[in-house]
Amino acid sequence: MILKKIIPLSLLGRSIIIIFVPIIVLVIITSIIFYQTSWNIISKRLTQSVVADINVLVKLIDKNLDVEEIKIVQEDFKMKIKIVENANINKNSYKKQRGILSNRLKQSLLELEIPFVYDLSNIDEGVKIILQLKTNKYLLINVDKDRLYSETAFVFLLWMIFASILLLFFSYFFMNKEIRPLKRLAIIAETFGRGLDAPELKSSGALEIKQTANAFNQMRARIKRFLKQRTDMLAGVSHDLRTPLTRMKLQLSLLKDEKAKKELELDINEMTAMLDSYVSFVRSEAPEPIENINLNKLLKDIIKNIDLKKYNINFIEKNIIKTSGRPLQLKRAIQNIIDNSIRYSNKLNIEIFLNDEGCIIIIEDNGPGIPDKNYEDVFKPFFSLDPSRNKLKGESGLGLSITRDIIRAHGGEIKLSKSSYGGLKSLIQLPI
Repeated sequence: MILKKIIPLSLLGRSIIIIFVPIIVLVIITSIIFYQTSWNIISKRLTQSVVADINVLVKLIDKNLDVEEIKIVQEDFKMKIKIVENANINKNSYKKQRGILSNRLKQSLLELEIPFVYDLSNIDEGVKIILQLKTNKYLLINVDKDRLYSETAFVFLLWMIFASILLLFFSYFFMNKEIRPLKRLAIIAETFGRGLDAPELKSSGALEIKQTANAFNQMRARIKRFLKQRTDMLAGVSHDLRTPLTRMKLQLSLLKDEKAKKELELDINEMTAMLDSYVSFVRSEAPEPIENINLNKLLKDIIKNIDLKKYNINFIEKNIIKTSGRPLQLKRAIQNIIDNSIRYSNKLNIEIFLNDEGCIIIIEDNGPGIPDKNYEDVFKPFFSLDPSRNKLKGESGLGLSITRDIIRAHGGEIKLSKSSYGGLKSLIQLPI
């Protein structure tokens, strides 16, 4: 779980991690190996060289060649020396250090078999070493840091780190360029999924991305062709059926049998309602320009056409919400839900507000509601809970199906549940 939180969500971030993590691991392993081997060998050789020079220096001092040894030290050994009495030296001020350099220096000084202390706390000013001579005097030596410390090793590590950062920068630049077509694909797919007129995706980038773009363009063309064929066919069928239906109405007026006439009128009214629903469905599929929509005003316009003396409607506005879409289609979708509610109830509660998911519209009524098991069934075309009642009311069973198609075409969703008033609760979620 912790790893999932650390790993970036974007493809660019994950691609950079895939490239950069192995480089970091390589740099760390190389640094450890270098520190344990090369730096160890370098330190050993440098300290042995310094201690060898100190050994020569001690021998010269034992032979009372002070003038000569001071000259040799200053000119050739890069050391500063000073011989002092025991009373003037505070050996506690010198601290023994840890690390490869300290260990190697200690090992080399032990070979002299002379009491010593050393201080590496301020290596920039040199390494301080104190040796106890046979004459009970102390030899103070300040060795230049260049004799014991090699900066080229750390320059090598710095170059490795700098090269890694430079590689990260170039990786980000090129990966961002390669992922850009995928971002365009996501935007166009989202636009097309909301029912908007998305342009054709330009094929660019790597071979796999080009194949994905071409596949999307082909899918887009097939879907648009299928929708056009379906709409044209439904429009043609609806238009062709109106002519014989009109003739049936004329013939019905001449019928003398009242009982048969009444039954045929019900059938004709049902067919007329179905055809009207088909026409409305075709009209909703027709292209409509995208406009800015004030959802609060749209709801108020719908409520304005309802007889408020007959129905008790409570409208709650928590936020003023503006978005874009097809206003006529959205109005029809919400109108269908409200019409269904007032058909079976007399009290409605309509609420609109914003949350993290976008715009939320809740419509609740005090009607009989529908069984939980039928919440999804009512969105199926021609599904009816009570076919006999729907015939009397002139319903076709396409209203909620069209409503969900419109809402989903705008990138939203509609869900049904039980109302707090005992009826049906319709929740519409729309992106902003």
